[in-house]
Amino acid sequence: MKEYIYGRNPVIEVLKNRKVDKLYIQKGDKEGSIKKIYALAKEQSILITETNKKKLDEMSKGENHQGIVALVSGFEYSSLDEIIESCDENGRVLILERIEDPHNLGAIARSAEAAGFNGIIIPKHGSVYVNDAVYKTSAGAIENIKVTIETNLSQAIDKLKENNFWVYGTDMGEESYTDTDLTGRIAIVIGNEGRGIGHSVKKNCDKIISIPMKGSINSLNASCAASIIMFEVLRQENEKNILQKR
Repeated sequence: MKEYIYGRNPVIEVLKNRKVDKLYIQKGDKEGSIKKIYALAKEQSILITETNKKKLDEMSKGENHQGIVALVSGFEYSSLDEIIESCDENGRVLILERIEDPHNLGAIARSAEAAGFNGIIIPKHGSVYVNDAVYKTSAGAIENIKVTIETNLSQAIDKLKENNFWVYGTDMGEESYTDTDLTGRIAIVIGNEGRGIGHSVKKNCDKIISIPMKGSINSLNASCAASIIMFEVLRQENEKNILQKR
């Protein structure tokens, strides 16, 4: 299935990582990073069509396209085995249970890539898939992290456990994430924006951790919560590496 990817950084990442069928660039726009896009397209002999802003607005469904839209084949998903094989003794995996907002998925993917996570697992049903909004929100980072779609998250968790992963669910009122050892092979489960983690997945986690809060609002946006915990994982790994070198 073909799809449109828009925005300068997302299109640059797509050009670096995947086959682009065609580029649509706003007429007269040849400044800044557009020059880099022209150069990458020329290297790959990609057809470029200059068009007006109205046409680009239609392709991007009114989103901020920054004068550039790429026509590409659908996102290439990985298998769970491929994600596991990419993990060393400090492998890191994110499990997203029914994240419905593409902007949340994009923001999570951007943080996951920055924090050095190996892959993201999403369920087959009740979850947003990788689409143009995800590309845009992730600033193209989704191209640099493996994503797999699993029919049954509990079975996926079991497979991770068989491969020496420790699985942490996130919920309110449990042990603080800062008091938890998050080093080694781990998987972090982030629940649905409104309902959190479902019972069957929660009971299959090895441990439940939470983010302490003092304000009147007792929950965080899913992408915000995921980012906080993922960078704590990175911090702990860096701290452990420093101690080992002493």
